[in-house]
This record gives sequence, C-alpha cells and structure tokens, in this order.
Amino acid sequence: MSYEFLKKQADTIRFLSADMVQKANSGHPGAAMGLADIVTILSKHLRHNPSNPKWLNRDRVVFSGGHVSALIYSFLHLSGYDISLEDLKNFRQLDSKTPGHPEYGEVDGVEVTTGPLGQGVANAVGFAAAAKYASNILNTDEIKVIDHKVYCLCGDGDLEEGISYEACSFAGHLGLDNLVLIYDSNNITIEGSTSLTFSENIKARFEAQGWEVSRINGHDFDEIEEVLASTDEKTKPYLIIANTLIAKGACKMEGSHEAHGAPLGEEEIKNAKIKAEFDSEKKFFVDDDVKEEFLKAKSNGLEAEKAWQEKISTLKNEQKEILHKLLNPDFNSIKWPEFSAGSAVATRDSNGKIINEIAKALIGFLGGSADLAPSNKSELSGMGSFPAGRNIHFGIREHAMAAICNAISLYGFFLPYSATFFIFSDYLKPSVRLAALMRLKTFFIWTHDSIGVGEDGPTHQPIEQLTQFRAMPNFYVWRPADANENVEAWKKALGMNAPSAFVLSRQKLTVFDGHGDFGSADMGGYLLKKLANPKITFIASGSEVELCLKASQKLKEEGIEANVVSMPCFDLFLEQESAYINSVIDKNTKVLAVEASSGDVWWRFADDVVCMQSFGASAPSEKLFEKFGFSVESVLARAKKLLGNTYDV
Repeated sequence: MSYEFLKKQADTIRFLSADMVQKANSGHPGAAMGLADIVTILSKHLRHNPSNPKWLNRDRVVFSGGHVSALIYSFLHLSGYDISLEDLKNFRQLDSKTPGHPEYGEVDGVEVTTGPLGQGVANAVGFAAAAKYASNILNTDEIKVIDHKVYCLCGDGDLEEGISYEACSFAGHLGLDNLVLIYDSNNITIEGSTSLTFSENIKARFEAQGWEVSRINGHDFDEIEEVLASTDEKTKPYLIIANTLIAKGACKMEGSHEAHGAPLGEEEIKNAKIKAEFDSEKKFFVDDDVKEEFLKAKSNGLEAEKAWQEKISTLKNEQKEILHKLLNPDFNSIKWPEFSAGSAVATRDSNGKIINEIAKALIGFLGGSADLAPSNKSELSGMGSFPAGRNIHFGIREHAMAAICNAISLYGFFLPYSATFFIFSDYLKPSVRLAALMRLKTFFIWTHDSIGVGEDGPTHQPIEQLTQFRAMPNFYVWRPADANENVEAWKKALGMNAPSAFVLSRQKLTVFDGHGDFGSADMGGYLLKKLANPKITFIASGSEVELCLKASQKLKEEGIEANVVSMPCFDLFLEQESAYINSVIDKNTKVLAVEASSGDVWWRFADDVVCMQSFGASAPSEKLFEKFGFSVESVLARAKKLLGNTYDV
C-alpha cells in the first residue's frame, strides 16, 4: 500500500479527532493526532470482529491514556463498530456513546474504562494474564482455542504512575509474550516538556523487568509495520517506544504542550487540512476509499471468527466441557461449608473454606493475594500456581493487583478475587472504583478488619475505610458477623452484577444459632434477635454483633428488651423497600449503632453511635476493644444513657 494512501488514512483519523474536540469545545486532540499513524498500521494487524465485539479470541486493544478518546471513537467508527458519524459529532455530550473518556459498556469495542493514568497498562497485563491461563487450560497441541494478542497504547503519564511499574514488573515476571505495549513517547505533559519531571531510561527499565524493547519513529509507516509484524516471534512482553509529535499534522500547534487538552481552533484545523490536501471546508469527512479500506476489518473479522468456530467444533469432549463450564458457571453446584453454632471461627478462616469450595465447583474462579495468602487464608488448596494453576502470586503490588483482576473479570471466562489486609485497601481504591463503575464481578477479600488487628498498631488498623467504601456507588461491602453470614454473603455476591468486598476478622467470632428472627443476611441487614416489646435496637456488623447480643442479654436481665440487628452489607440494606427497612429497624425504639471504625454512616438510622473517634493503638486486641469503648459495660452505659428515663421501668 502506498505511503500516500496510508497518510490519507492517518490524516482521516487526525481530522475526525480534531473536529470532534473542536465541536465539543473540549477534549484532547494532541495525542490522538500523534498516534494516528500507529493506529492506521495497527488496524491492519488486529484480529477482531466489529460485528461481534465479544468474540472470545479477538485481540484486545487497551487505550491506557483514556483522554485520547477522540482517537478511539474515530478508529471504532472507521472499523465498522456500532458508532456513527452522528455519535462522533456528539462527543462529550450528555447520554452520547462518546463520553470524554472511554467507558466500558457505553459503546462496543471499548474493552475497559480508562482515564486515571496507568490503569490501562495494568488492565492490559490482566487481559494478557487471563489469556495465558485460558490457553493453558483450553489449548491442545492440535487446536489453539486462545492465541490472540493484547495491545496497549500508553503515554509518558501512564509510565510515570506507580501502578504501571507494578504491573509491568508482574508481566515481565510471568513472561507474557502475548502482550504488546506501544509507548507514545512525545515528551509532552500538560505543564510542558517531560524533562521537567521525567528523565529515566525507559528502555533500560523495561529490559530490567524482563521485557524486549524496540524504539521506532512513530510516524514512519515502514518502521511501525516492521515492529508490529515481528510480534509473533516474541518470547517476552514487548515494549515499542514510538517517538512521536503531539498534534502531528497541525501547523502552529504541532509539538506544543498547548495541544494536549484544548481544541486546536477552527483556523488551525483548516490550515492543517489544507497542508494535508484535504478539503478544508468539510468537517467529519471520510472519503470512500478510506472508508472501504478500514471497513475490511468487518469482513476479515467475520472470516476469522468463522474459521475459529469451525476449529472449536472439532475440540475433544474434555476441552468442550471446560469451555462450557467457563462460559456457564453453575453456582448451584457449590457445596457450601457448614459451621456449627457455638463454635468460634474467625471470618478470615471461614472465608478460606468458602472460596475453596467455590473453586472446586467453578473452574473459572481464581485469584490470589499481595503476598499475604497465609494471613488472608486465600490460597486455593492443591490448585497450583498461576499461570499453570489458579493461585495468583501478585507479590506486593496491591494497586496493580486490583486493576489486573478487573481485566481478568472482563476477559469473559473468569471470576477473580484478590486479597490483602483491609488497611491496604487504600492502595487498591482507584481500581476498586473503576470496578464499581464498570459493574464487574470482581471480588475483594480484606482481612484484619478493625482495631482487632491488635499489636501491629494504628498503621495497620483500619478506621475510615468502611465508611469510604460504603459511600461508593454500585459497590457492596460485606462485613459478616460469623461464618454462616460469610456463606450467605458469598451466595448473594456471586449472583450480583457488581463488585463485592469481604471485610473479615482476624479474631475468632462465635457462630450464631440459626439465621435470626426476621429477614435474612442476603438483604443486607436482618433482625438477629427480635423481642416482643423492645425499647432499644442495637445495630452492628462483624465482630461487634456478638458484643451487642451480650449487651441485649444483660438489658433483658434488668427488665429491658432490646432487638439486635446484624447488618453485614449496609449498601444492600439501603436498596430494600422501606417496609422491610422499617420492620428491621423499629422506629419506635431508640437505636444504638456499634462499630469499631468510624461510624458516620450509622447516623442515617441511629440515635447514638459507639464508634472510633481516633486512630487505634498497639496492644492486644482485647485491651484495645476495652480502651476504645467496645466492651459490654461500655455499650450498656451508652444504651442506658440513650434510654434515659425510659430505663427505669
């Protein structure tokens, strides 16, 4: 194909992107224009099917710099995905298919929501890791069920973020030879030249992490073609450093940091089109020959998927069964563990038994910990180490761990979990938020849930974390009061199209007798103890439920009846009908909430809240609970104060 026609294709992408940003009067034209040459050549190497964006063996393309969304939408439109010129014209407008950053589920072809820099790099590692494991369990010597690549386009900002270092280190360690990272090295950030803040040797950094690295001129079609054509030969993850000019093709703005995040201006775009020998009066224009060339992706994709389907039809029954089970997990086949009333079991221990039973039933259930599996009880017994087995040893890479699991969840086969101490959920927060935004079935296991951590002290004792994650939309925080609630939490979470977190105790908790007097744990909250004439209602989650039961019994001995509400999932409880909520929390009683963390959320229901008002301290857990007011005596004193004159009956 001639240089002139390739340039015409690339310029079409450039000017669609520039026109989108200009019409919206908002966006990022610079990187979109700078990457147009690379995307033009990449389009000829991609194996994907715009008519079926969910084809399992498609190449995944992740745009880690989500601000280049104008480029993404231009490419998807030209390739024949369900995104029209009219959609391009509605860029960044309310309810459009073309929001300011690409959002998974909003438009076909967007593999993952990106925007916070570095996330997409870790997502790409997750996709590649998922593909590597899938190929290990599905492929045979005769038939390669999974043999696609994962491409990720990233920029200087992505590689400055710590998450990308974590993720790329992990990719190099695993030897993910199906991963191609294209680094748009234009040496520009919002503030100016990257030399202000960034001077490391990227090539040496990646080689030290176990990658193969090439450097090219990102505007030389021959060099781009050569490196992309060589990816089949790689035995390591592959970094392509592409030196580019931001806003390539513009006149005054080419190479300027001012082109990063603002429209170029009508005059600049017009002059750029004249320079490229485009019709300067036309906007959102695609010539027929360019349209025809890009749309070959549809016919090529249909052909590729058809050949793949024919190949799959010849699989042996054993492989067909594995594929079927991956695509159709049978939750009813799980043999849930049972825990005897009166026994004492830490919820981290019960959780270990639960996830092992899930894994025995569901071959797509896998995960691991950030170097804490023995403490988290998160190892899948006898199931091997990833990518040959299902135990993923993430190392101490919490942030990347969560983003990698998000991509594993999106891959199409798997139900992933990750595990760490609850205090380190702070390191996972940006990725957790994106899991919630995308409504992913990603599961987060967070143990050592309160000041009950004990001697490790306030650096390891979570205080505000429950409140911040409960505030997150479409995210479900489970803090079970005993082992059986832990089972109910997992049963519910597996059936929800949303991420869940399991916040679990280090210390042993008494297993209750039965499932309560009214309602059920799978509704978020229920009456564990319901009495005939209650004057007060205790609400708690986790280890504090047992404390409230003891306080209730003491009050009863003194002639005061007290209901006890266990609230394993505050978020889910809020979604119930008001009649159920009012039946669980009797408005005719005083309400006292008890939780060994910050207690802001409980004021929604409570008249008083026993909670942490400070960070914790270093001491045995029983001493800490007494010091900070989580003893039967302290709770009784607060209850009696709340009851006031009604206490003397």
